[in-house]
Amino acid sequence: MSVAAGSFPRIAVVAAGAMGSAVANRLHRAGCTVLTNLDGRSDATRRRALDAGMIDVSLGEMVQKAQWILSILPPRDAHTFAEMVGREASKTGRGIHAANESLVFVDCNAVSPETAKRIAGVFAATDIKFVDAGIIGGPPRDGYDPTFYASADARDLGILDAFSGLSRYGLKVSPLNGEGAGVGDASALKMSYAGITKGVTGLFTTMVLAAHASSPATADALLRELNISQSALLNRLVKSVPPMVPKAYRWVGEMEEIGDFVGGSQGDVYRGLARVYERVESSVEGDQKDINVLTKFVKDAESTLQRDK
Repeated sequence: MSVAAGSFPRIAVVAAGAMGSAVANRLHRAGCTVLTNLDGRSDATRRRALDAGMIDVSLGEMVQKAQWILSILPPRDAHTFAEMVGREASKTGRGIHAANESLVFVDCNAVSPETAKRIAGVFAATDIKFVDAGIIGGPPRDGYDPTFYASADARDLGILDAFSGLSRYGLKVSPLNGEGAGVGDASALKMSYAGITKGVTGLFTTMVLAAHASSPATADALLRELNISQSALLNRLVKSVPPMVPKAYRWVGEMEEIGDFVGGSQGDVYRGLARVYERVESSVEGDQKDINVLTKFVKDAESTLQRDK
């Protein structure tokens, strides 16, 4: 399968969250037809999808019309959505389109390699092609592009070339086609990277809350010592904790997946961080106490860092 020069592919993006809608907007602005399915989604999500140029269709119509399906979901929903697509394809027998175009399912979710392989298995007995992709970076915007690292079965490396061809429509794709690369390796890269970056944010969150639970004076002393001896870490905390708060609910499942990826008792580190992000999510939806502690710590840190420049 190839993306012919001068043609504009039909690409489905599910769902219309912050990342999905930004990816959809990038593709739409490049001239692509961007489909989605908004069944059960909120009014805010529907407005975001409309603003991004996405066209709401039924799941069946999506499977019928799309050449590519990009699954960009919370990890807990990734396998279920793949199964839904597989069932719709089975109803119509449309793994291959009339013009001999393969339907390609690209799983872009923060899942473990084993989960990625289970998702690929959904399509094993169909004509639907599968790409394992991991997005590293935030939503695309003017002047900035996240990277879609992608891997595929050794028998389907042509699909990686085709997926890389979507770069002409605004996606930054980096195929993993070196020694031993296959389905699961793009997910492994995503797990490794997120385990470091989001793991560090989880450690910051854990210790600020623990210090404050001992006493507010302890939290203040922690801030002062970080500024004296670990100012780079304090700067990273200031930049990473606030944007984490509204996304904590998504990171719960991601930490669980990273725990499975690491495996054994070492994976318990990330299962523990999943509980930290659950705690933040509960505070966002509940009494706000933990959020207030984190917000104050960050604000005081910003003032301290600015004063000591």
